Amino acid sequence: MRNRIFLSPPHLSGEEIKEIEKAIQSNWIAPAGPATAAFERKIAQYNGVEHCVAVNSGTAAIHLALVVLGVEKGDEVICPTFTFAGSCYPILYQSATPVLVDSEKEGWGIDPKLMDEAIADRIRLGKKPKAIIVVHLFGMPARMNEIMAIAKKYSIPVIEDAAEALGSTYAGKHAGSMGDIGIYSFNGNKIITTSGGGALVSSKKEWVEQARYLSGQAKSPVPYYHHETIGFNYQLSNISSAMGVAQFSVLDERIREKRKVFDFYKSTLTNHGFGFQKEDEVSFSNRWITSVLTPNYSTDNSNNKIRLELEHENIEARLLWKPMHLQPVFNKFPFYDSGVAEDLFSRGLCLPSGTSLTEADQKLITSKLIKN
Repeated sequence: MRNRIFLSPPHLSGEEIKEIEKAIQSNWIAPAGPATAAFERKIAQYNGVEHCVAVNSGTAAIHLALVVLGVEKGDEVICPTFTFAGSCYPILYQSATPVLVDSEKEGWGIDPKLMDEAIADRIRLGKKPKAIIVVHLFGMPARMNEIMAIAKKYSIPVIEDAAEALGSTYAGKHAGSMGDIGIYSFNGNKIITTSGGGALVSSKKEWVEQARYLSGQAKSPVPYYHHETIGFNYQLSNISSAMGVAQFSVLDERIREKRKVFDFYKSTLTNHGFGFQKEDEVSFSNRWITSVLTPNYSTDNSNNKIRLELEHENIEARLLWKPMHLQPVFNKFPFYDSGVAEDLFSRGLCLPSGTSLTEADQKLITSKLIKN
């Protein structure tokens, strides 16, 4: 059996062990510490935002963003249906209601026109949404100019879920920097990693400092344990942060490599009827995961048949996100439908996109797709 080709494995720079050793030698192995502060500065500077707090996951960052924005029991939050559940779970943590909105066809992000209609309808029903969560899927920026104009029209704050989109830009601005609050993920499969981790960023210092306070169990600044509000154990360790500091040095290189992988797939598969996420004239995607749509003439479940054939070759592929409105834990919530997300799920496939993927690996993968 050949060595397994993973979907998006970590790719270390070789500098991580040096930074981790520094953290260990300094005895800063607990949450927070010098490496965490350095990591937060790098995140903020790279993305052109003023303030950042590192946490232990992207999901934790979304949860903190909702708390900071005052989302409570009975509130409603706009969220795309076509995303990973981690984008939506924090809404439920706050006992709020997700209002799910379908995708647009080109970049697969939340459909701005349908989102506008959903907000207007919720307001008509006396349930103005408290926040909007926007997701940059597989690294492709959502249509932020339209989304932010709609949010401004209704005076609703925007949380940018850029978990998959570190290094992507829209109209010259980094993903995560255009909304009121942005979040990132540094999970093991992301473009750079701290093994597990995330971050929350904003131009509003008070929001970031509130998130920092809540992430550390909401301990008041007194010489004993005093808690005036509910806090969370969401801090990122100094050792994980040290790994992130090292990883940042290769981020731009990793983006180039991811885009090269995408270009190979696109140039090889386009003439065989496969579809791809489209960058518009103002978008730049880090191409975190290359995702394809099987041809319209393909047989039913052809995406899963291809996935199983690749698995037989010890190659990991994955179906696209199953829309939230089809998930048992979310299917009772309001949903504004255009049919796009269900079509994407029925035809879509995530292909191996690791930055250490060889051309021989890609030729093997594409040969299996073309044969089908």
